[in-house]
Amino acid sequence: MPRTSQHPKDESFNFRIDPKLKAEFQSATEAEDKPAAQVLRDFMRAYVDRHRRRVFATEALRQSRLIAARAADPSSDEAEVMRWMEDVSNDDGLTA
Repeated sequence: MPRTSQHPKDESFNFRIDPKLKAEFQSATEAEDKPAAQVLRDFMRAYVDRHRRRVFATEALRQSRLIAARAADPSSDEAEVMRWMEDVSNDDGLTA
């Protein structure tokens, strides 16, 4: 009989788990009337999303520090851009 589910299985993920933890997890998911597999998939998606955000934030911080270091050199293009931004913001009345 062909599979009729809207979400066909792509792959399995097998791992060992403490029997007590497994029983408690299954009890918790049953109490919330949620399939354990769906809860695990949700955990995995959330973990991957947090990982992507951490990687993005780390790279953004690295680039910001690099640009800040370059801007410290008054003759750098970055310092020139910072001066231009200050001038524009002062001309538009954007400073306090």
